[in-house]
Amino acid sequence: MKDFKEKLSLVPTKPGSYQMKNKDGIIIYVGKAKNLKNRLKSYFTGTVTGKTRRLVEDIDDFEYIVTSSELESLILEITLIKKYNPKYNILLKDDKSYPYIELTSEKYPRLKVVRNVKRKKKKNHLYGPYPNVYAARKTVNMLNRLYPLRKCETLGKDLCLYYHIHECLGYCKKEIDQDRIKAMTKEITSFLKGDSEIVVSKLEKEMQKASDNLNYERALELKEMLENIRITLKKQKIDLNKGYNFDLIDYYHDHNYLSIQVFFIRDGLLFGRHSDIISSLGNYEDEVVEYIIKFYEKIGLVPNQILVPKEIDKDLLGSYFNIKVNTPVRGKLKKLLDLARENAKEKLDLEEETIKKDDEKRLKAVEELKDLLNIPRASRIESFDNSHLFGTFYVGGMVVYDDFLPQKDLYRKFKITTEVKDDLSAMKEVVYRRYFKVLMEDLEKPDLIVLDGGKTQIKVVKEIISSLKLNIPIIGLVKDDKHRTSHIMNENYEVLELSRDSNLFLFLTRIQEEVHRYAITYHRNLKSKGSLASVLELAPGIGEVRRKALLKKFGSLKKLKEASVEELSEVLDKNTAENLYSYLKEI
Repeated sequence: MKDFKEKLSLVPTKPGSYQMKNKDGIIIYVGKAKNLKNRLKSYFTGTVTGKTRRLVEDIDDFEYIVTSSELESLILEITLIKKYNPKYNILLKDDKSYPYIELTSEKYPRLKVVRNVKRKKKKNHLYGPYPNVYAARKTVNMLNRLYPLRKCETLGKDLCLYYHIHECLGYCKKEIDQDRIKAMTKEITSFLKGDSEIVVSKLEKEMQKASDNLNYERALELKEMLENIRITLKKQKIDLNKGYNFDLIDYYHDHNYLSIQVFFIRDGLLFGRHSDIISSLGNYEDEVVEYIIKFYEKIGLVPNQILVPKEIDKDLLGSYFNIKVNTPVRGKLKKLLDLARENAKEKLDLEEETIKKDDEKRLKAVEELKDLLNIPRASRIESFDNSHLFGTFYVGGMVVYDDFLPQKDLYRKFKITTEVKDDLSAMKEVVYRRYFKVLMEDLEKPDLIVLDGGKTQIKVVKEIISSLKLNIPIIGLVKDDKHRTSHIMNENYEVLELSRDSNLFLFLTRIQEEVHRYAITYHRNLKSKGSLASVLELAPGIGEVRRKALLKKFGSLKKLKEASVEELSEVLDKNTAENLYSYLKEI
């Protein structure tokens, strides 16, 4: 642990943001403080344990930026976290945003489940978030079956199946009375806001009608829909006014872990809840604020009001989001806040031992890997795999792990040039492009590269790494004739002794499976788009906007391959059109 006594004596007692760096100059933690001097001293004086101890042991230097207010320091802190993604800052485990139900405000509205609400038009109506995507889809499917809304993305040229099974009014061919549409959307909106009476009544009538017509299968289906609604409403029922719309957040901490509970209250109903347990540095109030900001950036939509416990800086959060942030001190809302804390405590009590054991296993495996390879650090691991498309076109994938935890926002996909015809050439291209970019953009280098293969793959990657004047250790995970990982090989082509029952072996094979899954999923996603979309995905100089324009103009791979440079130039600039023309002739 480095001695910062002299440097700490010069730190001012003003608000600001501070950045901790490791020996390579990489920012590993970003924080904020009302008093920089006191906060920074707290890391290097007294006893520290758990995650804080690991952070302090990694610190080789620190910097700070003085700000004029705590709000300014919070904004700076969040900006720097986004830029550097430091390993010791809070990592949200779920990389997916919560879904919402969207009722569009088009002439002929649609009802659908959406995730990326940041891009949605404000005039469309959003309901949620739904922590359970299955429940959201089930609700949309039920409403779409009960109400003949438009189902297609764009109006077709003829009546489709939905019209013939009475789930669409035939908007593509018929002029529909707007009053009828307004009546449907009013009932749907009422249901999504928690008033189920109209929909329940409609289901009961439909069920009776189906039963009278001896359509017992349909009657049973409608009966199940009714039961699902009643179960959902029972779960959501709390004793609040219908006008209440807010999110309520509370937390509980113990032994370097922080448990956070979020309740979504919509029109007086408990719409859903979210919970998380994170490893803490002990700055609980600051970490909860950071968590809240990251959480709402992930789900994409901030409510008009948030309720938090009294320890959390309401003014700071309110100013950051420009919304109301309050703390209830009595009554039903205070009881609900207490309930959230009880839930947070219960979850931590239930899972703390499991999480602690998993953390211990991971960190022990990191130390074991360091000793096995005789390297100073083995925290950050990057692993590569390739998958071919149509037997010739290759794609690549890279996954990143930190202390054997996946960093999914750092995963990368690679389009590989059409000249590549084998796995080794594909690996060469992907590794070269990755680490050339690392050098050019001064990105963080991994402590270790893990390959899915033995001597041949290691040799190829060693050549690339050496040509770039980099010094990154490499290992290969070698499979036996039954395609199971049998042993580890280092960059000197030596087989390393490691028990297949050890945690380290288990963690390494998890990385191997994950990178294979990631690369092959990218490959399958391309195939699922159809041959034209897949070929364009790999074409040089063709991004998403150009790809959509080409798909719209030519519609099929056959027509695209028959197009001249001049015809391609109607969509692309001449240089890109010529490159695409040459590319298409090769496939």
